[in-house]
Amino acid sequence: MNETHASSPKAEPFSAALAVAAGIDFAELRVGPQGLFWNEYRPQDGASRIWHWRDGQPHCLTPADFSVSSRVYEYGGGSFCLSDDGVVFVNEKDQQLYRHALDGSAPQALTQGTCRYGDVQCAKGLILAVEQEADLHRLISIDLATQQRQVVAEGADFYAAPTLSPNGQRLAWIEWSKPHQPWTSTRLMLAEGQIDGHWNAAHCMAGERSEESLQQPRFNEHNRLYCLTDRAGFWQPWAESGEGLVPAQSAAADHAPAPWQLGGRTWLPLGEQHYLATWTEAGFGRLGIHAADGSVEEFTGDYSRFRCLALDDGFIYCIAASPVSPSAIISIRRSDKQVSVLAGGVAPLPPEHISRPQTLRYPSGNGEAHGFFYPAMHGESTPPLVVFVHGGPTSACYPMLDPRIQYWTQRGFAVADLNYRGSTGYGREYRQALHLNWGKVDVEDACSVVSYLAEQGLIDGDNAFIRGGSAGGYTTLCALAFKDVFRAGASLYGVSDPIALTRTTHKFEGDYLDWLIGDPVRDAERYAARTPLLHANQIRVPVIFFQGELDAVVVPQQTRDMLKALEDNGIPAKAYYYPEERHGFRKASNQAHALEQEWLFYSDLLNH
Repeated sequence: MNETHASSPKAEPFSAALAVAAGIDFAELRVGPQGLFWNEYRPQDGASRIWHWRDGQPHCLTPADFSVSSRVYEYGGGSFCLSDDGVVFVNEKDQQLYRHALDGSAPQALTQGTCRYGDVQCAKGLILAVEQEADLHRLISIDLATQQRQVVAEGADFYAAPTLSPNGQRLAWIEWSKPHQPWTSTRLMLAEGQIDGHWNAAHCMAGERSEESLQQPRFNEHNRLYCLTDRAGFWQPWAESGEGLVPAQSAAADHAPAPWQLGGRTWLPLGEQHYLATWTEAGFGRLGIHAADGSVEEFTGDYSRFRCLALDDGFIYCIAASPVSPSAIISIRRSDKQVSVLAGGVAPLPPEHISRPQTLRYPSGNGEAHGFFYPAMHGESTPPLVVFVHGGPTSACYPMLDPRIQYWTQRGFAVADLNYRGSTGYGREYRQALHLNWGKVDVEDACSVVSYLAEQGLIDGDNAFIRGGSAGGYTTLCALAFKDVFRAGASLYGVSDPIALTRTTHKFEGDYLDWLIGDPVRDAERYAARTPLLHANQIRVPVIFFQGELDAVVVPQQTRDMLKALEDNGIPAKAYYYPEERHGFRKASNQAHALEQEWLFYSDLLNH
């Protein structure tokens, strides 16, 4: 890490360390006969561990020398499942599968070698998982009684969501092939079982003849197959029929985010045309049980985002958050909708000190963009603005308590958290708007929000800053290079050279740039026009960089090249490198350091 640190002014009550410490998060949740289990990430030690709700209290199951996290496709997901006697999980350090009984014994390895595992499921005594061996991917099963491994499916470029029917005779999964991404075009596959334990040849249920994104296949209690598809414009539940898939009654809204990670659980079938789901309206999450007649029993309450749904006869369980509470494990009693918080959800600030999100919908380019505006909690009547640009870029931000955003609003900054065109949550057409337009429409949206908010008298348009991580860092650097809107910017492990990214990035995103910008050879001019590194001489404002040295997605050399180009042009620039961090920072000390240094960087400009 760069050892040169700016001197801190008088300490603020809500420090960067407090903001980061409040960032406890939850990745996955499962319920079974032995109770409720979840995967909890704590920034203090950068580890993720499984917790078990027992006797009215949470108990940590995972020993201190283990961390539960998958790195399949680099972004992981689906890192544990329930077995008859405990859990099966992916250990972060070696990426192997371990069986961990609830009797207090140590975890026992189920696999050995260099493969990675993710999207782990358990059914009928079998562990189903995505197995990654270098750039080869397949679906495998492991018999827990014999530990015999069997290849279930191979040959496609990518696999996800292996799902077994209740009778054990039908196996569904999602697969896709390069150059597609899981949010552009996938296939729903189905295989039927044989008496000897092997599967018949699979056939494609949907996605073979047209571009549609299918995700989260599920079987109901009668072994009927359902799946989310965006063929009607939004990710909505469709059901198996004699004619393929037919739509279930649902809101015209996305019922899932883009599947960057494996193991998503944003809907669960309960019976014929009857299901529990979360969906998005104007960026805010809703939760309800949908009946066959189209009626909905609402369970949304005060929350605005829901993830990892699970349920039993008496309760709905999920990871939920609201504008005044961070992520929490909650239970909702189905009979009277009483909510209990089982873990997390502790706000780092009293409610009256929390800046609440206001829905943003504003004109930009030849369309409109979305997001959320957080007013400054004190200071000038027209405060400086920080524009947050999420990564992905096919991802999203949500109207929930984010301690990082509150860190800025507590210091007199307003925040615009953007869902620029291309983001998830507003349907396929909005998501597809980024096709061949990365570095263009996202930049338009990031700049247009400044003029829009300034015209409303909500911010000082002359004191706007922009920040983003990964793909958000690319948008940040493009905005600084090609527009004259911002006073400074921050790139956290951001892309500065898309062509270099195509040469060094991993398989999951190996063809993504072709979709976002074009063919690197045929569209070389377009790449050159949208490469911040080639236009560093057009950046006239200071930039600060934060980079993990172990990053395999955006390699550190990209940041070093961009920093040197700015320094050669005499532009004030700083960079901090974190030796043990990958793509996205996990250690609390590093997260807090980066947050504080960014604030000091902007504050110094405002004070001169």
